[in-house]
Amino acid sequence: MLKFISWNIDSLNAALTSATPRAQMSRDVLNTLKNEEADVIAIQETKLPAAGPSKKHMEALEAYFPGYHVEWVSSEPPARKGYAGTMILCREGMKAEKIVPRIGAPDTMDDEGRLLVLDAGDFYFVNVYTPNAGDGLKRLKDRQAWDKLYADYLAELDQKKPVIACGDFNVAHEEIDLAHPANNHMSAGFTDEEREGFTNLLSRGFVDTFRYVHGDIRDVYSWWGQRVRTSKINNSGWRIDYFLVSDRIKDRVKRSEMIDSGPRQDHTPILLEIDLR
Repeated sequence: MLKFISWNIDSLNAALTSATPRAQMSRDVLNTLKNEEADVIAIQETKLPAAGPSKKHMEALEAYFPGYHVEWVSSEPPARKGYAGTMILCREGMKAEKIVPRIGAPDTMDDEGRLLVLDAGDFYFVNVYTPNAGDGLKRLKDRQAWDKLYADYLAELDQKKPVIACGDFNVAHEEIDLAHPANNHMSAGFTDEEREGFTNLLSRGFVDTFRYVHGDIRDVYSWWGQRVRTSKINNSGWRIDYFLVSDRIKDRVKRSEMIDSGPRQDHTPILLEIDLR
């Protein structure tokens, strides 16, 4: 049995080094993840420099997750500094080759550290931080192009061996995946175009493991906006973080669920357990 965790941390640097109350809540979540003893932990939105984690960052990660090997990719020129970025921690002894693909995405998306892959021998593990369509949907067309290219890339991997793909996909797929669908059809993350992009991705041979395990359960989300203080108290959330697997291994999924992040708003970690023996 293998256990995977995925979490958009919204700044690894802040979580590890800041003294703010929010940073302390982030560290509480890291302690929760430490106790899960996962085989692989995928992190999105690290917001690290192009050179990656510093010695101080690595020492802090080692304190939380001793015995893990760390792979990362950060935003680099011509993309913005300290933007996006992804990381994977895997247990030492787990044979995995790092791949940093470029999928031909528009603008600077391929330079933003959004895609990190491990070739784990029997399967591919893909960590993604999907671009947001942005305020006023100004990046929606680029986002649509990304969705098509990413689906093509996953399908290409899937032709070789099974895929486990996780991360912040920045889309609530169905109306049951957010608390207030009627008010958000023109909001980034719930446009028809983004939802169609996710439908297309699944149609290429992948399964949303949370829906596969839990069916049409409602009121379970992975993200609550920080701008509204009561969003998490009122459970006014969105499910935009996913574990997807190749169709042919869906029956091996044992658990797919959210991990409680306490009072911390924004993303909560998600968990997958799967038997690949």
